[in-house]
Amino acid sequence: MGFGDVELSPGLQEGLSGESPSVASWDPNADEPIKASEYKPEKGMEQSEEISPYPEVAASVSAKDDEEGTPCNTFRVWFLGMLFVTIGSGLNILFSMRNPSIIITSIVCQLLSFPLGRGLAKIPGPRWFNPGPFTMKEHTIITIMSNVSFAGGQVYASSIIMAQKQFYKQDFGWGFQILLCWSTQIIGYGLAGVARKYLVWPAAMIWPSNLVQCALFRTLHREAEPIVPGWTVSRYRLFLYAMAGSFVWYWFPGYLFQALSAFAFVTWIVPNNKKANIVFGQFTGMSLFPLTFDWTQIAGYVTSPLQTPWWAIANILGATIMWFWIVSPAIYFSNAWYTQYVPFSTPASYDNTQGTYNVSRILTDQLTFDPQKYKEYSSLYLSTTFALSYGLSFATMMAVITHTILYYGKDVIKKIRTSRNEEPDVYYKLSRRYAEVPDWWYLVIFVIMFGVSMVVVEAWDTHLPWWGLIIALLIAAVWFLPIGFIQAVTNTQLGLNVITEFIVGYMLPGRPLAMMMFKTYGYITMSQGMYFVSDLKLGHYMKVPPRTLFFTQTIATLWACVVELGVMNWMLGNVEGICTPEQADKFVCNQSLVFFNASIIWGVIGPSNIFSSGKMYDGLLYFFLIGALVPIPTWLMYKKYPNSFWKYVNWPLIFGGTGLIPPATPLNYLSWAIVGFIFNKYIKQRFRGWWLKYNYILSAGLDTGLAISTIIIFLCLSLTKVTPPEWWGNNQIYETLDVTAGTNLLDIPEGKTYFGPDCWYDCK
Repeated sequence: MGFGDVELSPGLQEGLSGESPSVASWDPNADEPIKASEYKPEKGMEQSEEISPYPEVAASVSAKDDEEGTPCNTFRVWFLGMLFVTIGSGLNILFSMRNPSIIITSIVCQLLSFPLGRGLAKIPGPRWFNPGPFTMKEHTIITIMSNVSFAGGQVYASSIIMAQKQFYKQDFGWGFQILLCWSTQIIGYGLAGVARKYLVWPAAMIWPSNLVQCALFRTLHREAEPIVPGWTVSRYRLFLYAMAGSFVWYWFPGYLFQALSAFAFVTWIVPNNKKANIVFGQFTGMSLFPLTFDWTQIAGYVTSPLQTPWWAIANILGATIMWFWIVSPAIYFSNAWYTQYVPFSTPASYDNTQGTYNVSRILTDQLTFDPQKYKEYSSLYLSTTFALSYGLSFATMMAVITHTILYYGKDVIKKIRTSRNEEPDVYYKLSRRYAEVPDWWYLVIFVIMFGVSMVVVEAWDTHLPWWGLIIALLIAAVWFLPIGFIQAVTNTQLGLNVITEFIVGYMLPGRPLAMMMFKTYGYITMSQGMYFVSDLKLGHYMKVPPRTLFFTQTIATLWACVVELGVMNWMLGNVEGICTPEQADKFVCNQSLVFFNASIIWGVIGPSNIFSSGKMYDGLLYFFLIGALVPIPTWLMYKKYPNSFWKYVNWPLIFGGTGLIPPATPLNYLSWAIVGFIFNKYIKQRFRGWWLKYNYILSAGLDTGLAISTIIIFLCLSLTKVTPPEWWGNNQIYETLDVTAGTNLLDIPEGKTYFGPDCWYDCK
């Protein structure tokens, strides 16, 4: 089995198999696939005429490399890379504290660094300053460096620090903050480096989001393009058209006519009708009519639908309909868990007076759980979609394990035994021109950051014991490959945030800070590792020397943490009313508030008081069993009927593909799926040549125009307090029950001051 022949579950193969004759005679409508086994690796790695066996990759990534002496580790790379890391980190932590939050994607850096790099190349100077023309490899490294601050938004551990300082009124100082951020952001790199032989080198691990950037690199640097009969517009020109159109259009749903963003016209007709707002509401309702004209709503939460294969979109579409149009309404309207007393869909938590849960009323002076105060105050209530999302997360983690064993088990074992002797694909053969990073470099990174992590949990009163840290890291290691396989081919990352919360909640009950840290070390180790793997694949596609990538990524990550902490602490100390609902400029810290609410559920009250037998949400524990078992009959049906629709059913996606609801709503996923169907099903089948040439560059143009428009509106209008025009297209959408009061159907019974049971803790 070669790197290009890695065995995938049949659903993952949908859309991946395709044509691959030589580059010179590439016909985008050909049918015969290429196999890596047809080519023999040659000593010296001569320039190859092979191309990828997967049409998406062949259309976006060059199968040739330029000369080996192309400069990569240059002054321009470090100057522009660190410049964009600094700007991106500062802006993203700033914007993340605002509602609505804004994430500047790395595509902005990819665009802006191009003219800057070309400009520096025109300035005369010594060779260390100007080694020649600005190259695509330099451009790639700058973009990858910026990914450490753009790809995941803010540093995840910053939410711990904000929750500590703003909500728990606890401050451990700069030493704790910097070591916490460094260790949580970098320790996953060790796992990523060791796993690259399974997640980077095989041709089948395509990482779809990288294809957008690869297509844009080649477009900006004006590389040769495939010829599609009837379509003479260049990729570059199409990119400019798409970017300009997206930039101009977003001014309407983003500022001038905001009703276009969430076009819930039924709620405008009957703004005070509770049932209508529950059913058709697009903020806290079920979005039964998912109409939007805003690319932010379509691609903002779930990334661009043009990047995701149709078979994966179809699984997530089916899941959205099943879980949020069938199961959730059944739960809500039956009033199970007292769901009708709180909104249908929201990430907030409530007490039995329908108010926001006040965690300070159940804490001791040491910030631990006080059972007596909890008994006197209130049980905790969740919205229907919020509660169900926990059950789906339980099922996802078990389904990933079962799915991986059934579909990948034999292949992983075989690759472990034979990985050094496998036949490489064309990109791996080209990458072998350059010295590979030894595994022990990554292991050293892991060991150093493990030591720093131990210092963090033991030197400060975090309430997390050393053995708890080890368990958190083991969770990340166990799920790393299974989640990596899924993300590499579906463009969807399944998170470990809920399972880590669940485990620590039982393991260390009543300790909110320990819970937040355990969750971060368990979840972000895996998540940051995935970002690192994705960037390694991007470097692999663009033939960037691996050792240059290793140092640029690591140093950029260290610096990004320093910048974000500096901006965050300045904001917390100088912005009046920050992280409160009344903050004048909307710096309400929603992301940190969600993190804080999770610490209430899992760290203070704990799952034993919410999910254990006899508690309100105990039925959700059955999802563990459901997730572990349901992939088995699907796999058996596929084995019996290999050409039926069973081969496309993917339970990890069905359970976990809608993991951002809430705060996302069905509107986001359904509109995303509709656009995905149009481009990745209909157009791909009917106009395959057009799709292969233009699809990913169109996605890049739409994202770029949106990002630039958003930044200008925010910096030039929002921060200067220029209010949008006052008219019904901007006002009426915010005057419905869906927005103002939330979609709760029932009020507190007459004659009572609370709803729900009379006893919720230590009941006899």
